[in-house]
Amino acid sequence: MQRRLVQSRLAVLIALLAVPAALAQSPHTEHTLKYDDGSQRPAATLADVAWLAGHWRGEGLGGLVDEVWTPPFGGSMTGLFKLVKDGAPDFYEILTIIEEEGTLLLRLKHFHADLKGWEEKDDTVDFRLVKIEPGKAWFGGLTFLRQGDDGLAIYVGIRRKDGTMGELDFVYRRFGGS
Repeated sequence: MQRRLVQSRLAVLIALLAVPAALAQSPHTEHTLKYDDGSQRPAATLADVAWLAGHWRGEGLGGLVDEVWTPPFGGSMTGLFKLVKDGAPDFYEILTIIEEEGTLLLRLKHFHADLKGWEEKDDTVDFRLVKIEPGKAWFGGLTFLRQGDDGLAIYVGIRRKDGTMGELDFVYRRFGGS
């Protein structure tokens, strides 16, 4: 009897501890979440986002977009993004997803069409994992949603010039034989 009471109280305590972590997922934009400082990040490995691997092509930012992700290898996945407007590259991104402290971190760097970087030499734009489900990954301000076997939607939260939050959306289809 005493043991059941202890087990019951332990189960209630564990459930109560899980609530603040779940509530720490604040909406950032319609399709993105933000990472609240100090909140618990979900456990995840590269295997949880391996579905992202492949060559994706679609539309976004007023042009055609291309995104390629390598399968997990050597402790990371590597991505390459390209925006093409009026038949010419507008800008590029190099991205990585790595395992860090039992969860995932996405890093990226932007480059102009001439490969001159946007960020300072040693700086990256980092997105911490906020939530993970099969075929879905919410990084702080950046969301990947698998849409069937051949579709992918990516949403990026942005701050507009007037200070309000907006969202960029990219709709992709699997491209080629990958």
